[in-house]
Amino acid sequence: MSKQPVLGVDVAQIDEASIADYLLRNPDFFERHAGLLTKIKLSHTRGPSTVSLIERQVLALREKNQKLEARLRELIENARSNDALAAKIHRLACRLIRANGAVAVLEALETSLREDFGSSDWLVVLGAHHHAAFDGVSSRHLRLVAGDVNELKMFETLFESGRPRCGQIRDSQRDFLFGENNVEVGSVALVPLGGRPCFGLLAISSPDAERFHPAMSTEFLAQIGELVSEALRTE
Repeated sequence: MSKQPVLGVDVAQIDEASIADYLLRNPDFFERHAGLLTKIKLSHTRGPSTVSLIERQVLALREKNQKLEARLRELIENARSNDALAAKIHRLACRLIRANGAVAVLEALETSLREDFGSSDWLVVLGAHHHAAFDGVSSRHLRLVAGDVNELKMFETLFESGRPRCGQIRDSQRDFLFGENNVEVGSVALVPLGGRPCFGLLAISSPDAERFHPAMSTEFLAQIGELVSEALRTE
């Protein structure tokens, strides 16, 4: 900082923190010295020009207001999205309640995933203890496997966590669930069924690599998993 005296005051001796503290403790300072508001010049936030302190305050308030409005729009949009998801899950619950029999459960799930969630490529994989209700049921959305089948070991970490997982999956997992070299699988949501211990899983695929990503919330997928698990337990 320059040591050149200004109006008889050595600016090198001025403590900027003290100045800031003084202005905070005396908010009427610029009311008593209104002329300073037009004389003090500050650099413009969007260019080399200068503006008065009042103009700078107006700009700062305007930018703060724009940020608050953007945040409010984001909160409103999130609320609307959550309401829409809640309505879709409610419709799924109603369909599953009305379902009578194993085939009807699969049909109810197919209708909800296709119409409400835009997913047509999905698969329910069930372990040995849930075979009886689905014996003789033929569906491309159902896979019955022995409880100790080697392929299920690929999903051990999913079953141990008991929580849905989204994103990319290994080629071996993709081939087991959706067929070998299925290039239309961009991303996948894996939903364990039955809590702990799990008795199966629901796999939902999308050709969009960003449709199911690791950072997305999986709360609604967990709710779907709970509904489907209860529907399958009653069969």
